Amino acid sequence: MPETDTTRARGRVGVMLPRDLPVRDVVPYARRAEELGFDQVWVVEDLGWRGGLAQAGAVLAGTAGITVGIGIMPAGARNVCFAAMELATLAQLYPGRLIAGIGHGMPDWMRQAGAWPASPLTLIREYTTALRLLMRGEPGPADGRYVRCEGVVITETPDIVPPVVLGVRGPKSQAAAGEVADGLLLAEPAAPAYIASSLRHLGSAFDASTFEVVTYDATAVDDDEDTALARVRGGLTAIGEPAWAAHIDPLPFATRLREHRAACADARQFAQTMPDAWVRQLSIAGTPDQAREAIRARHTAGATSVVLAPTGPDALASLGSLARVLTPGS
Repeated sequence: MPETDTTRARGRVGVMLPRDLPVRDVVPYARRAEELGFDQVWVVEDLGWRGGLAQAGAVLAGTAGITVGIGIMPAGARNVCFAAMELATLAQLYPGRLIAGIGHGMPDWMRQAGAWPASPLTLIREYTTALRLLMRGEPGPADGRYVRCEGVVITETPDIVPPVVLGVRGPKSQAAAGEVADGLLLAEPAAPAYIASSLRHLGSAFDASTFEVVTYDATAVDDDEDTALARVRGGLTAIGEPAWAAHIDPLPFATRLREHRAACADARQFAQTMPDAWVRQLSIAGTPDQAREAIRARHTAGATSVVLAPTGPDALASLGSLARVLTPGS
């Protein structure tokens, strides 16, 4: 669905393409999402699964107009000149349909790949600044600590340069997003309190009228609320771990959640025994009306795009249920 003033005014709703989706279902999933009326489909790039650029190219080619987001490409994984060339080419071929997500990457994965810098914040600042310049056809900036592309010029540039959003958690990294990027991507769980907290880190350097704020959340929709809550718990197993502290700290039950995780034998037990009230805040789950209200709360908190990450055994089959949130009264 091409973006219009109407979709921006009401806030966009996207859907995530699961990393473990069978390869035969990747393009059919994206086509079905477009048919159902989602504004965006987001592909993920996790080490050991599938490449973000390759998925984005296939999805763009296999659909007619839906916006495709890449969330995220780790800055340490690709030379910025060649990343800019790839993104600019996709944006030339599919004008106005691409969003480029950049991040630090998960530290353990990046260390395993030999691509974790001594200063991730310096790298992402330099990388984002250079990437945006290069995609516009402007010369690369002066060489920095990590990024060296001074004077490089890309001649094949798109008429519509894709926005660059930073998928980052820390306050300093989020402040950098407000200074050098076109937007911020908040991974799951993105409760309204976490969105509000993150936006406070941005400072005043960004243009609030154009700045993108994309959020991810584990999602399950069913006519029976208990069924939806039970299904979505599988997408919440990791959030009690230390790496998710930034997402949890702004919540009024943060201390109790940590105590609950410490009392559980493992992450699965933690998610399965979490109070329903916490699950409702940490996901988009319930009946269509309840899920719609959770999406509305995220838009009210400042999200411009709310991306639903389906949970359960058959993501393709679940798209129809998720799409019910797009139509009031469905």
